[in-house]
Amino acid sequence: MSRIGKNPVAIPDGAEVRYEGAVLSAKGRLGELSFPVSEDLVEVELADGRIAVRPRDESKQARAMWGTTRALAQNIVTGVSQGFTRNLEITGVGYRAEVRDRVLVLSLGYSHPVEYSIPEGIEIVCQRPTAISVSGADRQRVGQVAAEIRAWRKPEPYKGKGVRYEGEYVFRKEGKKK
Repeated sequence: MSRIGKNPVAIPDGAEVRYEGAVLSAKGRLGELSFPVSEDLVEVELADGRIAVRPRDESKQARAMWGTTRALAQNIVTGVSQGFTRNLEITGVGYRAEVRDRVLVLSLGYSHPVEYSIPEGIEIVCQRPTAISVSGADRQRVGQVAAEIRAWRKPEPYKGKGVRYEGEYVFRKEGKKK
């Protein structure tokens, strides 16, 4: 039994959810998101300000899609009403970031600045030169953009320099001995 799939998704005030033709869509103050539902495996019911998901049968694939569909429904409802944020920290002497005209400019120790074009639907803010905040309605895209920024200079294990997620633990190595 799916412990996640059993719980219905509450629809907050200000969010509008529709289920038409195997597509579940949500619209709110941060935009509109939708995803296709596997109708042959799960059934979706909208009632009383809640989204309920049930498997059509007891097959392994239907039970797997039960929890997955419920989680995706929760993500689009949360995304259009509150949004998602992923914070990054930059560690290293001379490493910094700034936003110029929908372009994130990173100085990460290379001979040139790294320029990253900010995709549509994503907002990037640099509170400090060493802190980047990636936010948007689509949870997958926010995580993907944060991963792409981190990939430019992953944290290294000797001095810990690089771009890391907020709160990420970097295993440190000892280094050379005399």
